[in-house]
Amino acid sequence: MNKPDVTLIGAGLSGPLMASYLSSNGFSVDLYERRSDMRENKQESGRSINLALSERGIRALKDIGLFHQIKSHLIMMKGRMIHDKDSSRHLQLYGQKENEVLYSVSRATLNIALLEHAEKQPNVSISFNHQLNNVDFKNQVISIGEKNIPFNRLIGTDGFNSQLRRCMMKETNIQFQNKPLGHGYKELTIPPSSSGTYLMEPNALHIWPRGNFMLIALPNMDKSFTCTLFAPLKGDESFEEFQSENEIINLFKRDFPDTLKLIPSLVEEFKNNPVGKLATIYCEKWNYKDLAIIMGDAAHAIVPFFGQGMNASFQDCTVISSLINKNSGDLGSAFRAFSSEHVSNGHAIANMALENYIEMRDSVNDKNYKTYRATELLLEKKFPNRFIPRYSMVSFNEIPYSEVYRRGEIQTDLINAFISGKLSESKLNNEIINKLDPL
Repeated sequence: MNKPDVTLIGAGLSGPLMASYLSSNGFSVDLYERRSDMRENKQESGRSINLALSERGIRALKDIGLFHQIKSHLIMMKGRMIHDKDSSRHLQLYGQKENEVLYSVSRATLNIALLEHAEKQPNVSISFNHQLNNVDFKNQVISIGEKNIPFNRLIGTDGFNSQLRRCMMKETNIQFQNKPLGHGYKELTIPPSSSGTYLMEPNALHIWPRGNFMLIALPNMDKSFTCTLFAPLKGDESFEEFQSENEIINLFKRDFPDTLKLIPSLVEEFKNNPVGKLATIYCEKWNYKDLAIIMGDAAHAIVPFFGQGMNASFQDCTVISSLINKNSGDLGSAFRAFSSEHVSNGHAIANMALENYIEMRDSVNDKNYKTYRATELLLEKKFPNRFIPRYSMVSFNEIPYSEVYRRGEIQTDLINAFISGKLSESKLNNEIINKLDPL
């Protein structure tokens, strides 16, 4: 049996994207997916939760030549529409530049487009209903069902419950950690109006921040919204507490009154839709020698509160492709470099996503947060190449996440010192120049 240059495990979002990148670099690729083909079996399309596409993901789609095709399926979101308990609302823009927007996209639509694009490449083969069981790294053979298939290099794009990661853990210490958040999510639906229009502003990400929990809604192409309620799994104000019809209705009457008329199937959906659990995955090592790497959620699954899970995974593909080119096509060297150079970025975005949960569910309506936000926007105007708000660095740039985190910490300390009166305006300006190199 001829061995492909690269064997990919997992045909979710990043699997076919990585296959397209590798194909464009001249490598042959076999891609194996444990599920059936989602194009033929809609039940295999995975979670319906919408995704927020931003600069890092857009860059990857442009690299493989798919962005123009997917563009017609994107809905622009220019900011957060904050819904207060009294049903009033106000828009907080993501940035102050016209292009600083996010895009809502259907996971299934994007996954199908990526699969079809990869399948068109002459040196890519995709096999469904093929579950990885084991890896014999010494003899370079993978076991899928009853088949033993030889490989040259392996890439795990098989997500949160990665089987390739488990196989690597048998051979080497990657210091794997799975840290549950203790919070979960439940999906609900705001349908289109009777005349087939949106019932809320479509060009925004809607947020109902309520301290220890929150509701969000993203627009869909069919004029509906996919809503997601995030809350603790147990204890006060938790999914454990909201069980009966009265408890569900009273929760929404009290905290989300403007949604009662927007979600006609509230009780039915709340009772029938499962509670998804949230966790963060950390690994200190993403490679096994020069034979295999894990990437995306397999290496650094994160909570969804910075909208960067998909974008971070897509950037992994971009980074791997650039490292292959940097190492003159030597896959082994690229694999080792990916693990040694990029792990810190995975950890950084994981930590920032956790921090952004607190901001989204609580801080966005806080007076101090609003003062902080106004200050950082003024400083961005004054020092456009030095001072960029952390949210903008993450979402609208390709600055490495670890560098974003480092600069963000400096900026936060400076703003807090200025607001508290510890720094004068002139000293603040000097500190920005001294501590923040131009980007």
